[in-house]
Amino acid sequence: MTNSSKSNFWINLLSQLVDLFFKSKNPRKRTWHQHVVPYEDHWAVRREGNKRITSKHNLQATAIRKATRLAKKYKADVIIHREDGTIRDRMSYRS
Repeated sequence: MTNSSKSNFWINLLSQLVDLFFKSKNPRKRTWHQHVVPYEDHWAVRREGNKRITSKHNLQATAIRKATRLAKKYKADVIIHREDGTIRDRMSYRS
């Protein structure tokens, strides 16, 4: 093997490793979708993927208004849950 072919070999190998590394990264992005969820005896707003809540509210309507403001700001969706946790409605503010 000549020096030139050895160099090409290592460059190709390094290139393949870099490609493999970047392709193996998790392609999922974090979203800013806001969920209105039951919380204790009240309602809360929680960003999708978070365990921690963003805000607590006595009324679902107040939680929906807060979630809507955040969703408009970040061009996301509002997902409204019922008291049993099932999804009642979804509103998109992505445009």
